[in-house]
Amino acid sequence: MTTTKITLEDCRAMDARDPLAKLREQFDLPSDVIYLDGNSLGAMPKSSLSRAQEVITKEWGVGLIRSWNTAGWFDMPRKLGDKLARLVGAKDNEVVVTDTTSTNLFKVMAAALRMQKDKAPKRRVIVSERNNFPTDLYITQGLMDMLSSLGSADYELSLVDGAEGLQAALTEDVAVVLLTHVNYQTGYMYDMADFTAKAHKVGAVTIWDLCHSAGAVPIDLNGANADYAIGCTYKYLNGGPGSPAFLWVNAKHQETFWQPLSGWWGHARPFAMEPQYDPHQGVKRYLCGTQAITSLALVENGLDTFADTNMQELRTKSLAMTTLFIDLVNQECAGFPLTLNTPLDTKYRGSQVGFEHPHGFAVVQALIERGVIPDYREPKIMRFGFTPLYIGFEEVWNAVAVLKDILETKSWDQPKFHQRGTVT
Repeated sequence: MTTTKITLEDCRAMDARDPLAKLREQFDLPSDVIYLDGNSLGAMPKSSLSRAQEVITKEWGVGLIRSWNTAGWFDMPRKLGDKLARLVGAKDNEVVVTDTTSTNLFKVMAAALRMQKDKAPKRRVIVSERNNFPTDLYITQGLMDMLSSLGSADYELSLVDGAEGLQAALTEDVAVVLLTHVNYQTGYMYDMADFTAKAHKVGAVTIWDLCHSAGAVPIDLNGANADYAIGCTYKYLNGGPGSPAFLWVNAKHQETFWQPLSGWWGHARPFAMEPQYDPHQGVKRYLCGTQAITSLALVENGLDTFADTNMQELRTKSLAMTTLFIDLVNQECAGFPLTLNTPLDTKYRGSQVGFEHPHGFAVVQALIERGVIPDYREPKIMRFGFTPLYIGFEEVWNAVAVLKDILETKSWDQPKFHQRGTVT
């Protein structure tokens, strides 16, 4: 935190020195919006529109079914996986882009539990955070219920609070540790290598959810010796609303990976139309059914926006922006009931900042009406996501200025800002 008063000129000077400022030109963003919600839905790359038109009018419209071969549709999950792999510390043929995060978690959780049952059948505990992203907990609970109802095994989901609780929960009974690398509520970032090593020490395997870190922070899955990872492409990777997710499995598990959703795309010879399932020997065994090609194609446009930079450069700018935002809120909004819930230590901070406010939802709605777009998460959390590809430092200043005005005037306290829609 700084003790010197920050000025608008300071922020403009930071923009002038920013080597990544030119990357914003690749995105189609409204001129009257400060978009601080890339941690929920990334901005649209300008190239996405023409790519969507190409897929629909040419590849589908003219190529028709021939495009499975001529346009490379069939191999797209693996091809995109190789491109994404460079951003998460994986190698070629280790990642596929496919399905949803929830579906992919079901696959890897089922595979991890089966692997552990074969090796150590008495391990029945799955450890995760109480404030992990809910779908991760729901999928785990659903799988546990299914296994129990089939008489296979009774598992226990142990929910802990924070890194200290996790450490205490790592016992010889643990089969799987399921963690989101960057916590969606707080922005706390785990030391992946450290916690993977701790899990392995007690014989557990790890599943890492990278939804709030892929494309935002440096990740080294292989360097950390992680076991499994899943994540989405529509946040920091800018693949578009509902764009397909991704799945990674450590090479040491790849050929023994058990696919619980043994659909025909994961078959070794899908067009042989054989009645017996025979898994593909490689990354394609993680696939299930026919892919959503239009949305899958747009993932590449998002991934291509990283071509002119690297994750370390992005990390440097991300930390500069989040630190600036925290310092400016402390400077400009002192005296208001704001509580920072994001780590000050940059080693443990992702690319988002969360502040709690008693009326956080209404404040966020007032910000959105003024053209500053963050989002809200229970309980009382105003989340501000900072995407280095398209956010500048002057925008950080302007966002805090709007927040200050809303808090000073209490303009958030209007009935329309308290009305909740389906999506918050």
